[in-house]
Amino acid sequence: MKAVINGVGSYIPEIRVKNEDFIGYEFHSDYAVKINEDPSSIIRKFEKITGISERRYISKELNNDDIAYIAAKRAIESSTIDLEELDYIIVAHNYGNVAYGTNRSDFMPSIATRVKHKLGIKNNNCVAFDVVFGCPGWVEAMIQATIYIQSGQAKNCLVIGSETLSRVVDLSDRDSMIFADGSGACVLSASNNENAGVLGHASQTFSYEEADFLYNAKSFGLQENDQDRFIKMQGRKIYEFALNHVPAAMKVALEKSGVNLRDLKKVLLHQANEKMDEAIIQRFYGLYNQEIPKGIMPMSIHLLGNSSVATVPTLLDLILQGKIEGHEILPGDCVMMASVGAGMNINALVYQF
Repeated sequence: MKAVINGVGSYIPEIRVKNEDFIGYEFHSDYAVKINEDPSSIIRKFEKITGISERRYISKELNNDDIAYIAAKRAIESSTIDLEELDYIIVAHNYGNVAYGTNRSDFMPSIATRVKHKLGIKNNNCVAFDVVFGCPGWVEAMIQATIYIQSGQAKNCLVIGSETLSRVVDLSDRDSMIFADGSGACVLSASNNENAGVLGHASQTFSYEEADFLYNAKSFGLQENDQDRFIKMQGRKIYEFALNHVPAAMKVALEKSGVNLRDLKKVLLHQANEKMDEAIIQRFYGLYNQEIPKGIMPMSIHLLGNSSVATVPTLLDLILQGKIEGHEILPGDCVMMASVGAGMNINALVYQF
């Protein structure tokens, strides 16, 4: 039995936040250590390294479960299944619901349960649960759903990646410009089609020395509430970690799939940092002593920023809708999806359309 994508959907927030919108901020490199450099210069360097010129934020009245629901509804509407036919709803995120202005994570009930409620599903055998796996959460949820389907435990799984990182960023930290909001979803269904489906995957967790590369901590600048915590990262260590380990995991997934590297049509990498993604793809092809094919790696980070678990499913949906210029996925194409993030976690999945 194969796990086949039976519908995709996404939600891209309407609020555009451009780099120049950060010019009025005072950035710090550490606690109470102000960066004595013109903000416009900091922003220019930031864009050169990350490739990000703008990002999307959700509006005040929305929350994570709301945008997860929107992406889920769109994925189901594009599928061939009925709502009540879902066996699992798996939602990947890292902060649950964080209401505007609160900086507090709300995990209970789970985002998956809230999405099931919003969809109006009455089937009690449809199990809803969350996955917290850093930025690779959606790919990992896809892997879990695939295992359920391949083992005969499920016929249809709704897999969602949704995050509202704008609610947990420290605006005195220049890294805050990286993060964004968004959601993406797909329906995986059991199929006897031997010419499509998930072909192979690989996952790893590095925690012995790498567990705190991404973490939560106080603001670098002044904060009104001493209990507030914000997303923090050791950027240089993450960059080096990704280059040293992600290409190898991608290679494992590709070899498990049985797909020849030359038959790989697209690589959808987590949209974390343009320079980092370019270095990852270079090292991946370098493992095979092969040149990087033109157009192999579509990007959305320039306009959407890093929405964590939502970057890969959102990118996939945009390509399938023909909204990423110069990129398309055709029937029979083999595509790799890979991610890296807090944990530190790595994963990769190979899929044939």
